Amino acid sequence: MKFLIVDALGAEKGERRFTRDVIGAAPRTIAGILSKWKLYSKIMTAETVIQKPEIMREYDVLMVSGMSIDLPAVMKIVNMWKSKYKGEPAPAVVGGPIAADPYLLFRRCNCDLAVIGEGEETLEELLSLGLKDGEVPPDEELMNVRGIAWRSEEGVVLNKLRPILSKEKLNSYFPSIRHILDYPTFFAARIYVECVRGCSNFYRTRIELPDGRKCSGCGKCREGPLEERYYCPENIPPGCGYCSVPSLYGPPRSRYPEHIVREIKELVKLGARRIILGASDFLEYQREELVEGGILTDPRWPPPNYEAIEKLLSMITSLPEVQENDVYISIENAKASLFDERGASIIAKYLPGTTIHFGCETGSEKHCIDIGRPCTPREVLNAVKIAKKYGLRPYVYFIHGLPGQTMETARETVDIMRKFEREGVEKITIYRFKPLPFSAFGDFRSVPAVKDPASRLIVEEARRINKNVKKKLLGRTFRVIIAEPYKYNLSYGVGYVINEGPVILVRNAGSDVGKTMKVRITRVLSDRLVEGVPIR
Repeated sequence: MKFLIVDALGAEKGERRFTRDVIGAAPRTIAGILSKWKLYSKIMTAETVIQKPEIMREYDVLMVSGMSIDLPAVMKIVNMWKSKYKGEPAPAVVGGPIAADPYLLFRRCNCDLAVIGEGEETLEELLSLGLKDGEVPPDEELMNVRGIAWRSEEGVVLNKLRPILSKEKLNSYFPSIRHILDYPTFFAARIYVECVRGCSNFYRTRIELPDGRKCSGCGKCREGPLEERYYCPENIPPGCGYCSVPSLYGPPRSRYPEHIVREIKELVKLGARRIILGASDFLEYQREELVEGGILTDPRWPPPNYEAIEKLLSMITSLPEVQENDVYISIENAKASLFDERGASIIAKYLPGTTIHFGCETGSEKHCIDIGRPCTPREVLNAVKIAKKYGLRPYVYFIHGLPGQTMETARETVDIMRKFEREGVEKITIYRFKPLPFSAFGDFRSVPAVKDPASRLIVEEARRINKNVKKKLLGRTFRVIIAEPYKYNLSYGVGYVINEGPVILVRNAGSDVGKTMKVRITRVLSDRLVEGVPIR
C-alpha cells in the first residue's frame, strides 16, 4: 500500500499565500507512524496535488491534514481523489484542527474518516483494523474506535474523544526525518520540532456564550486544585475563548530532550537550516515536572523549569552539526505570564538574537480577562521590554473581531500597539477571529474588518506599524536563502532571512534557488514584503 499525506495546513483555497516557508510537525508525525508500520508514504503540499491531480493515481490511501480555514482546499483534494477512484476502494482520511467539526467537514467533503484530537493511537488502531491494506474498517469495528467521526449509511457518526496521550506514550512516537525532503523548499523552510504539546491555560472566558452558558464566578479554574481545573461547573471549554488547544490536547506534556536533540541532529544532516522549537509556549517545557501528578493547569504558577530549559538549549546548541552548518535555532511562542529576566537570560545565552513571539490579542485589560487570557497587555509590554534588554527580537500577536470587542477596546489596542512600536517590536502579527470547534467561542460569528470599524482601526494600525518597521530596514543587508522564483515575476527570487526577518523579493535571483546570499534592502513593497538586490 502507498499512502499519500497531503499537507494542507495554511492552504486555505488551495495555495499558501503566507507562511510558505513553514514545515509543521504533524504531517511528519503521521509519516513516522506509517514508517513504523513499514508502509510507504510521501508528503505533498496541497498546492502540488491540486496542480497535478494525476499524481494521486500512484497511491492507495489519502491522508489530509488541515485547519478550519483550509476547508476549501481540503474539499478540492478529497473530491479530486474520489473522482480519480470512482467506484474503487480508496480511503480518504482527514485530520488536524479541521476535523474538530466533523458535521461541517462531512457535509462539504466526501472523506471517509475524520481523526479528531491527538491522532497517533487512533491512526495505529485504524491501520490494525484494515487501513494498512487500503480498506475502510467496517462500521461495527469503527464503533469502538475513539477519536474519530465517520460516514455510515445512517449519516455522520461521532465517537467519543480519545483520552490525551500520557507523557510516556507521547514520547514513544517519533516524527519522520527523511520526509522533509518531500517538501520542495525544505532547505529554506522553518522546520518545526515539537517540544511541548498542550497548554496550561485552563482559565475560562467570562463572556456569555450564544447558547446562554456563562461564568458563575466560582473561581475554580483560577484558584482550585490543579487536577480539578480540568472541569467547569458551567461546561465552558478551557483556555482563551478563541483557542481549542486545551480542549483537544489537554495540559502540557514535554518531549524528552534526547528525542528533540536527535530529531534536530538528523534534520540538519539532511540539509535543514532553520529549526523552530515548537510549543504553545516554549517556557512550558518540562514545567509539568514541577507539579504533583504532572497535571499542569495554571498558566502562571509554578515558574518555568529553568534547569530543564537550559539543559535542552545547551544540548541543542552544542551539537557539532548545528555549529558547523550555520543552523539557526529559534523558539516561537512564550506567555508573558511566565517570561522574566531569568528566562530571558537563559534564552539569550544559547539563542542570542532569536525572535520571540508574545500573544497580546487585545489592548484592553478588562477585555483580556473577559476572554480568558492568562496575562494582561501590561504584562506583555513588560515582557517586550525584558526581551529587548537581553537582545531578543519580540513579535506580538493580536486578533481583531474577538467577541466582546468594541470601539473602546479597539482604541486601547491601537494605543498599546503604538507602545510596542516605541519599544522596538519587529512585527505586529494580526489575525482575524475565526470560531474554532471545541473552543468557547466556537459558535460566535466571524466578521471581516471591512465590515467592522473597530476591526478596521486595528488592522490599519498594524499595517502602518509593520510598514514603518520595514522602512527602517532600507539599506541594511541580510543573509537569505532563495527558496523559489516569485510566481508573478520569475526573474525575482523569494528570499527568506536565515535568522528570520521580512520576506525579500530578490532582484535577478529567480534562477538562484537553493543559494545563500547577502542581500541589501532597496525598497518597501508592502507591510509584508520588501525588495532587495544581491551583494555578489
